[in-house]
Order: sequence, then C-alpha cells, then structure tokens
Amino acid sequence: MQPKPKVFGFGFLMEGDGELAKKDYYEILGVSKDATEEEIKKAYRKLAIKYHPDVNKGDKDAEKKFKEINEAYEVLKDPQKRAMYDQFGHAGLGQDGSGTGGFGGFEDFGDFRGFGDFGSFEDIFDMFFGGNSFGGKRRGPQRGADLRYDLELTLEQAAFGYEDDIEIIRMDECDRCNGSGEEPGTSTRVCPSCNGTGKIQYTQNTPFGRFVSVKTCSQCGGEGRIIDTPCRKCDGKGKVRKKRKIHIKIPPGVDTGHKLRIPREGEPGEKGGPKGDLYIFIHVKPHEFFKREGDDIICKIPISFVQAALGDEIEVPTLEGKVKLKIPAGTQPGTRFRLKNKGVKHLKSYGRGDQHIIVDVVIPRKLNAKQKELLRKFAEISGDEIKGQHKGFFEKVKDAFGV
Repeated sequence: MQPKPKVFGFGFLMEGDGELAKKDYYEILGVSKDATEEEIKKAYRKLAIKYHPDVNKGDKDAEKKFKEINEAYEVLKDPQKRAMYDQFGHAGLGQDGSGTGGFGGFEDFGDFRGFGDFGSFEDIFDMFFGGNSFGGKRRGPQRGADLRYDLELTLEQAAFGYEDDIEIIRMDECDRCNGSGEEPGTSTRVCPSCNGTGKIQYTQNTPFGRFVSVKTCSQCGGEGRIIDTPCRKCDGKGKVRKKRKIHIKIPPGVDTGHKLRIPREGEPGEKGGPKGDLYIFIHVKPHEFFKREGDDIICKIPISFVQAALGDEIEVPTLEGKVKLKIPAGTQPGTRFRLKNKGVKHLKSYGRGDQHIIVDVVIPRKLNAKQKELLRKFAEISGDEIKGQHKGFFEKVKDAFGV
C-alpha cells in the first residue's frame, strides 16, 4: 500500500507569497485556523481580562499585548474580514484593518483636493460616470475566489497517477438560513434610505453644470433590504466556514510545479456569481534511490569488480518491482544500461520514459593476505606491473622526450 500524500498547505490562490513579518492573529488568540466563532470569542474574553490595562497598570508589555488581542479579535470575529485575512494574510486587511487590502483601485492615493470644494477625485469621477468607480462596491454578480491546495506525492504516485479524497475549508451557504442571512421565521424589510434599490442618487451643482451621481446605499450596503434579526449561525452573512471533501484524480506523469484545476470548487460568488476554482499544486518529494530526469528514471547499482570482470546477471529495482539485468564481462565503471519503458508515464501522450542503470564498481577497502596474493598473481599473469616494480610517471616522461 502506497503512503498517503502529504498536504503542504491550503489557502487562497494568489500571486507571490510576500507578507510583512506580523504576528498571526490565530496565534495571538491561541486558537486554530478552523476555530468556531464561539471559540474565538471565548479565547478573546479570557486574554482580554488577563491583559486589560486596568489590571496591569503601568505595564507597557501588557498594554501592547492587549492591543494585539483586540486587533486580532476585530478581524477574526467578522466573517468577511476573516475570509480576507485567510485569503491574503495581513496584506488583505489594508492599513486600517478594513479588509480592502490596498486593492481598491485608486483609493490608496487618498483625496485629491485640486478642485476646490468638490471633494475627492473619486467624487469628481462619480459625477461624470455615475458612481461606484475607483474601488467602489460592485453591485453585480461577482465570481468567487480561487482556492489553492498543496499536495505532496511520492515518486510512484506521480509516475502512475493517484486518486483520493481531500478535505478543504471554505465559505459556504449557511444551512440554517439557506444563505438569506435572516433568522428562520423572521423576514426582512425594504431599506428606507434607498427604497429597495440599493442606490442613492445625489444631485450636485458645479461650475461645469448640474450633475447627478449614483452611489451605493450606505445603510443597506447596496442590498436594498435590511435584516432586523440576523441568522444566529452566520450572523446575517449568509455564509459560514465549512469543511468539504472533494474527490481528486491526479493523472500519471505529473511533477513538481504542475497544477490541477477543479472547476467550481472554490469560494462561492457574490450576488449569484459563479464559484471560483480549486487548484491542486503538486510537489513530488525526492526518492531515496531513484532520480527523475524528465520522464526517465536514473539509478546507480553497485557491483563487485569480480562481477564487472567476469559478468553476471543481477536483480535491479524499478518503480514496479525488481527485474533481471545482464552484466557483460569486462563492464567498466560508469557503464549505463537502459531498461526501455520502465520510466514515468508521459503526461500528455502515450508511452513512458526509460530507466537508466549506472553501474558503480565497488573496490574493496580491506583485503586479507590470501586475496592480496591472488591479485598479485593475477597481475603477473596479465602482465600488469606491480607498484614499486615499474617506472614512475616523471621517469616515463624523461624517457619519452630524451631528457
């Protein structure tokens, strides 16, 4: 039975892995990454009491720790901020912990005050183009985020393929409220600010004329409805973190760096948008005996100098078990033998690579007196000169050049 693959890690797919050296929020609260909201709240209360400034008057370290605890709790208690943190780390929360992560278009440039009292550059743009620009909230359907799952395979599993169930954690529809966000048995009401449209219209007089801009309603967040009694399981978000098993089939021939895309197994979309995809990133761990070169397998086999000189038939290992290999008489160290179609299966075509056996002639380090005597006799019979009975290298050079 082959060993189970090792899971390297799991998270949201993103370009690059750079992140500032900042303490992990889960570590600060002393909880695991799959902790429930209740577990997070319980851990926070316990630590907050312990490090509260009123209890530790004048203790700067306790004050710093208390701030860290509050910062961590503010993020992890909010499902959306927590999802952003799980996805992008600290970089996904932005400078103010709002969860924008600095990805909000031109928002990072701040207000542009070159137009007198018209406010920010975003306001000017909204006047001309109707709002929701430069980082504003999109009202239409949005595709869910892609997920990444790192999987470590053995060389054999990579060579011949692998099939199994994996477990991922992702946001999913709340099964208590069926994604509505409202507590069962209750109902929502139309937002009084936007009358259910999710938009607020502003009229502004400017030197360029009268402009009408439309922005997302701040009271309902563009939803058009207000939930007075949020679902107690998802806190009105309509989504909760869930574990999910997914069956995967890794094709034969994969190698480190390959990735497998599983459509629609990522994070759920917003406002009816499609789910993201799940990407399986492959890592093949080194083999203790075989070395892979493309789809070929390389291995070294030790043989004695007697086997090399006289020839022999030996057993050699392959990815599928042992096979017999004939060693011709007079085989030299480093000789390479090929076992056809004993390598890795080709990933995108039929056939397989080969296995190459490199013989390593082992010279014994210690010989007894009888073995030494036999070797001397062999050298004499062969006409080989014994050490101490032949000219040195420099003497041969002198003879050759007549010096």
